[in-house]
Amino acid sequence: MWFSLPVFGEPRVKRLAQFFAFALVGAVGTALHYAVMFACVAALAWPGEAATALGAVCGAGLNYALNYRFTFRSNASHRAAASKFMVVAGAAAALNAGAVGLLTRSFEVALWPAQVAATGVLLVGGFLANRAWTFGARPHE
Repeated sequence: MWFSLPVFGEPRVKRLAQFFAFALVGAVGTALHYAVMFACVAALAWPGEAATALGAVCGAGLNYALNYRFTFRSNASHRAAASKFMVVAGAAAALNAGAVGLLTRSFEVALWPAQVAATGVLLVGGFLANRAWTFGARPHE
């Protein structure tokens, strides 16, 4: 097969496919995150930091379920995996809220571009942390 060449080795292709699956799952979770954020800001007049924090919690719950089942095909106990996932998601939510606050208040970036920038930066770090620690680095067949 073409991907068995040294440059496109099977483990690298599997990792890349796993990253894209993680990104797709993240897009679904992000859609929920943004919908909750929008509802909180538009309908409830919440400040951006609070709205994005609640949205992140909702998106993280959906992301855990989808990543456990589909992206990483984990067989770890939910107690262990969910606990680790919550640590990673909590750190990401705190970094996200901080980044949105910093960008909107200190640099006067509008809320939505600030949120998109924060999401993009946290994508790679989240994948690496979840792959290596939450669900284990070993590929699941």
